[in-house]
Amino acid sequence: MRIPINELGDAMTLGQAFQAADKQLRVNRQGGKYILLKLSDRSGTIAGMMWNADEAVFDRFDRGDYIFCHGRTQIHNGALQVIVTQIERMDAHEVAVDEFERFDAAQADQRMDRVRELLATLAQPFLQRLAACYLDDADFVERFRIAAAAVAHHHAYPGGLLHHTLNMMELARLIGPRYDQLDTDLLMMGVFLHDLGKIDELKSGGEISYTDRGQLLGHIVIGVQQLDERIRQVESESGESFPLQLRQQLEHLIVSHHGSQEYGSPKIPVTLEAIALHQIDNLDAKLATFTTVIEQDVAADGNWTNYTPMIGRKLWKGGYHGK
Repeated sequence: MRIPINELGDAMTLGQAFQAADKQLRVNRQGGKYILLKLSDRSGTIAGMMWNADEAVFDRFDRGDYIFCHGRTQIHNGALQVIVTQIERMDAHEVAVDEFERFDAAQADQRMDRVRELLATLAQPFLQRLAACYLDDADFVERFRIAAAAVAHHHAYPGGLLHHTLNMMELARLIGPRYDQLDTDLLMMGVFLHDLGKIDELKSGGEISYTDRGQLLGHIVIGVQQLDERIRQVESESGESFPLQLRQQLEHLIVSHHGSQEYGSPKIPVTLEAIALHQIDNLDAKLATFTTVIEQDVAADGNWTNYTPMIGRKLWKGGYHGK
């Protein structure tokens, strides 16, 4: 019986199918070749290592293929990995595809319906029209439904961008009315827009990776370009000029949402809505990242995770109750 990745433990002997999310042929200091793998299934991903490999084994399968791996799990630097001893490519009909498909279409439909509900509450006429330009585009909606929010760390799975965006919109809906100084419509629209550039920055099919456009421009620049196209559409359909100040505020929400130039924002937040957006974004991303660390931890100590360099700490997991 196949064991899901999130149920694997240390020192387990394996002989089962995985999906090859990524593969690299590398050379060690002694000149020997080995294959570095990223193995995946519906429950997550895990690193794999095949020592004493060669081009013949490496060329036996492609990224995205199903592969049958023999090997053993072990903990290395606090993380679980698979030491692979044999690899054979499999055809799709040889596996239960639903054990590997990470996109939940029904869940995405529910989330998309909720995004529509929240954007329908916008009272500002130009923001209403702008939202409609996005939501009435069937191609955009389909790509938004399946897009990931990242290659790694937070919401890094098909449908993750929609999940992240909806979480933030729900938070904006709660926070906005509690601060009279905030323009809740503007904040809500900014939350919806802030990461849409990732639809073109990241590849949505197969292994999550960067597109050429994503590597060259990044999602912030792409998001501003997308906004410009939609504003032109609003103006063409309405026969009215989009208010310049509103446009500039929306652009600022996109370009400042990382919070600092150190983390990739061309400008730091200087409006109340931009400050709120950055904090909401950071909250949802951090909680998602830390939750993943807890769920994937293989520490023997039941109350604490291993030290994770990425976040610079151990995490208490004694009170974690799961999804």
